[in-house]
Amino acid sequence: MCGRLNIYGDSLSKTVSSALHIHFQTPTNTDLCPSQAVSTIAFKHGMQQLNTTWGIKPTWSKKLLINAQSESVATKPTFKHAFANNRCVVPCSGWYEWSSMAGTAKHKYLFGNENGAPLYMAGIYYPRLEAPPELVTLTAEATEICAQYHRRMPFLISENAVEDWLSSPVPNLGALLVAGREPVRVVKA
Repeated sequence: MCGRLNIYGDSLSKTVSSALHIHFQTPTNTDLCPSQAVSTIAFKHGMQQLNTTWGIKPTWSKKLLINAQSESVATKPTFKHAFANNRCVVPCSGWYEWSSMAGTAKHKYLFGNENGAPLYMAGIYYPRLEAPPELVTLTAEATEICAQYHRRMPFLISENAVEDWLSSPVPNLGALLVAGREPVRVVKA
């Protein structure tokens, strides 16, 4: 689920910088994959950009972990410390899913905000001593539109809730974790 992001750097950088009143700069990558660099926003003495690498590889895992379920992120041992202390958002233009409808070959579909505005995917990060922090994005049960393509989707934070997501204590996040999701549109990529 959500293993590829769509980033239109110039327009995304300008819109996010203006909307959140920070300096945000990200390069264009219309097929951003796990293990690649991802520009995120975190809260360290105010909102600021944090450049990360997408995915973690715990010692017990044979594969790179790129997603965590929003419903259990606060309690799973692998994620709960990062959830409590290191939340971030991933501004993006959209994400991709591959789906086969009615037994046809798989097709790539792009999901984006229906009004063209940036999406803010919820995430958590893991600081490292001499390398960029590692990022895990959060997923949620799919909305009716997205469920036609995949049972999970990114957990999206509305623009006006970004600062609350980043800086609120965990007990105050309950409403955000069950909040409605941003409306998305789907196009065949």
